Amino acid sequence: MPWTNQGGSNGGGPSGPRGPWGRGPAGGGSPQGVEDLLRRAADQLKKLMPAGPFTRGSLAVIASALAAIWLLSGVYFVNTDEQGVVLRFGAVSALTEPGMRYHLPWPIEVAYTPKVQNKNKINIGYQANDEDTSPVGDVTEESHMLTGDENIVDVNFTVYWKIKDAPAYLFNVRNQEATIKAVAESAMREVVGESQIERVQTLDREQIQFHVRQLMQRAVDRYRMGVTITDVNMQKADPPAEVIAAYRDVQAARADQERKRNEAEAYANTIIPQARGKAAHIVQDAEAYRQKVIAEASGQAKRFLSVYAEYRKAPEVTRRRMYLENMSQILGPMNKIIVDDSVKGMVPYLQIPKSGPQQAPAPNAAIQQQMMSNPNAQNGGEQ
Repeated sequence: MPWTNQGGSNGGGPSGPRGPWGRGPAGGGSPQGVEDLLRRAADQLKKLMPAGPFTRGSLAVIASALAAIWLLSGVYFVNTDEQGVVLRFGAVSALTEPGMRYHLPWPIEVAYTPKVQNKNKINIGYQANDEDTSPVGDVTEESHMLTGDENIVDVNFTVYWKIKDAPAYLFNVRNQEATIKAVAESAMREVVGESQIERVQTLDREQIQFHVRQLMQRAVDRYRMGVTITDVNMQKADPPAEVIAAYRDVQAARADQERKRNEAEAYANTIIPQARGKAAHIVQDAEAYRQKVIAEASGQAKRFLSVYAEYRKAPEVTRRRMYLENMSQILGPMNKIIVDDSVKGMVPYLQIPKSGPQQAPAPNAAIQQQMMSNPNAQNGGEQ
């Protein structure tokens, strides 16, 4: 079973030089400490014993005192934020709660008291004061990461964790904090490598923290480290200081590009509907003209057919009517004087038209009657 470098009895984990079965007993110190204690006790007993060689009784007293000291070395204390882990010949035999406890003295049993209630933290990418989390220095080999769009980002974050299984934490993995730090850095690099730098800086920070915590928990569970990752907090995610000016210029150019694109889309959204409206209006006008022309042609065709039907019934009357209608349309708007030589005693008369449009005077009744009776006289003969 692997051993760790955590503090020993009353100190949080194994510590001090190894003995034949592991570390020294909790509360009793290392084997050298026990030997020193026994040596001092023997010196005190020598002072109490009479001078001269040891007798059987004096040896019994010394042995009893040494046995009492050895038995008392099994007493240990577990604080409220700790949990006792008792090993018997290297195997876990008991887990104890806070208070004064006892285990068989070393080398039979050994006790460790890791702090299972403390919320531990590890800073990655920067160094911070012990009193607060304000950074006092960057660790660039930890913080510089490559994003999915091939940009370099400087990420500082803190990982918080607690012990959930004390035996697993003590004995399954050596150097637990270094392992957790390596797991955290690897998980953050994986998540950042799948994201774009703009989203790492703004929109996806909460999602990245949650994803990193999940990856870390799965990793430490595979290692059976006996810890719980409680939180991941990103302190900053900025471009490196060496390229921050160039990065800001790129961001400004992208902002201008986005603004121009939005203006172009707004213009297109204005012009295109207008053009479509004009096109629809033209199509509607053409359709209306088409319907008008078809209607007029249909009406003229129907009129012609009706006139033709009447013409077949009475050709002479229809021709006369058509003649009169056409002459009325042609001569109606003109100024005219009609002179009939057949009427004797008529003085020729020339009408002078006025400046404005004049309506032609209506012929007298005699002329109208003559025209109705003999239309060939004024038409030069009917064809």
